[in-house]
Amino acid sequence: MDNLTIDFEKVNGLVPAIIQDINTKEVLMLGYMNKEALDKSLESGKVTFFSRTKQRLWTKGETSGNFLMIQKMELDCDADTLLIQVNPKGPVCHKGDDTCFAHENNSKTFFIDELRQVIKERKSKPSSKSYTSSLFAAGINKVAQKVGEEAVEIVIEAKDDNKELFMGEAADLLFHYLVLLEAKGYELEEVMEVLINRHQK
Repeated sequence: MDNLTIDFEKVNGLVPAIIQDINTKEVLMLGYMNKEALDKSLESGKVTFFSRTKQRLWTKGETSGNFLMIQKMELDCDADTLLIQVNPKGPVCHKGDDTCFAHENNSKTFFIDELRQVIKERKSKPSSKSYTSSLFAAGINKVAQKVGEEAVEIVIEAKDDNKELFMGEAADLLFHYLVLLEAKGYELEEVMEVLINRHQK
């Protein structure tokens, strides 16, 4: 990213930097950067701020080891605020919380998007060693059949109290459902739109 596009003078040499977990999308903290802090962040790959209280550069995690590893940087429309997406290496707040807003940052639902991407790749770039690719190769009827089988199996497990077996079947059903959506050429967002519309009525 070209830091010359940031209007540091407009905000007296400091721009706010919003730190967000790239996976969970949780806002972790807010800090400030001058040009030197931004340059060091880009060079090291670790978020470095300018401390307004200490009047010096400060790399988040320099004492705790809980660094914020930069994955992506974006400027807002006015070129005076940064959005920095990171992989946090531990709690972010000095109080030991996941975020500086005392929010938990442990959502795992982001993995669905990663899984969807893998499924798309198995369809567009088939591999003879991939179970997912073999499902696509077998055709829509086979994929739909697998969803039906997994649905029956989760119903059977729901009648018992074995959480491990139930969760295994739940995972199988969700996976094959995502494969079916991809096989049909539909997106999960389209399903979400149906649910949102129903909820709003």
